[in-house]
Amino acid sequence: MPMAAAEIEAAILAALPGATVEISDLAGDGDHYAAIVTAPQFAGLNRVAQQRLVYNALGGRMGGALHALKLTTRAS
Repeated sequence: MPMAAAEIEAAILAALPGATVEISDLAGDGDHYAAIVTAPQFAGLNRVAQQRLVYNALGGRMGGALHALKLTTRAS
């Protein structure tokens, strides 16, 4: 079963307190999303490390319940 946008947002916010998350359903199918995550935890980290924090927040759901996520990260 696909992961709902609200579930993605909740998982990221739980792992990155103080973050802001904007989720868009790219294909209208509940399976292909884009997310813009702005978080203070990203300060001083390169993009790979920032994105790793987000993927860790999603646990093992990438490639399973969450098929595709286009990710943009920004330090706040």
